[in-house]
Amino acid sequence: MKKITILSVAFLALSLVSCKKDYTCTCTNTSTVAGSTTTTSEITYVDAKKADAKRACVKTTRTTGSATYTEDCKLN
Repeated sequence: MKKITILSVAFLALSLVSCKKDYTCTCTNTSTVAGSTTTTSEITYVDAKKADAKRACVKTTRTTGSATYTEDCKLN
């Protein structure tokens, strides 16, 4: 019974630990300056927690004068 309790506690402790791994954020950038231009970029977060990588990989939209810049990002 004592071994089962110790194993249960050890399993619970391991399941609560956040694992860190590499995450890639892929962003598609669209600009409406002189037509529509689209580019794609990737950012890799090494040894990151998923929540931290997700927070850093965000969607943004900015308007400057008559131009609109849209960045649509997805975490892989």
